[in-house]
Amino acid sequence: MAALSWMWRLSLAVTLGLVCGNSEGDALSTLRRSLSDPDNVLQSWDPTLVNPCTWFHITCNQDNRVTRVDLGNSNLSGHLVPELGELEHLQYLELYKNHIQGTIPVELGSLKSLISLDLYSNNISGMIPPSLGKLKSLVFLRLNDNRLNGPIPRELIGVSSLKVVDVSNNDLCGTIPTSGPFERIPLNNFENNPRLEGPELLGLASYDTNCS
Repeated sequence: MAALSWMWRLSLAVTLGLVCGNSEGDALSTLRRSLSDPDNVLQSWDPTLVNPCTWFHITCNQDNRVTRVDLGNSNLSGHLVPELGELEHLQYLELYKNHIQGTIPVELGSLKSLISLDLYSNNISGMIPPSLGKLKSLVFLRLNDNRLNGPIPRELIGVSSLKVVDVSNNDLCGTIPTSGPFERIPLNNFENNPRLEGPELLGLASYDTNCS
């Protein structure tokens, strides 16, 4: 009888572990709770499933690890959550053209596999986190048409993979970087930031000019 009781407890523990132990599902469930979803695009996000790979707008690799979150133009409002930084295999975070407010979590700097960060056309405020400079696979960084302020983090200069940076139509300050990947970024990708000066003249202008 004791053996049966022990086996039952073990079976229950395994079952609970499968259902509740998926950290990526937990992170995405936290995101869902932070968002208002009037069109029910997140209706399939059932936290009791083994993993989130069957949820709509989620793509996984062959190991059932989340690689894409595709929620662009979904009429979502609310804010981003630090738990997104736990999606360690994520390559594409697509949340453009929504009504998301609040700040960009510094924890997104933990997404070492991230290729595309598309948060454009929202109501996101605060500064661009310097932690994004740790995203050494990042190719697309589109943050335009938000309410971001502060300088463009110089840590981004070290992201040699960057091909597209668009921070136009914000309230950024300081100067536009000119080295590293920024040598190839057209100036119109920085326009309509009233406090942002032109390309920095080496040694002649502080990168945080107009930021005080």
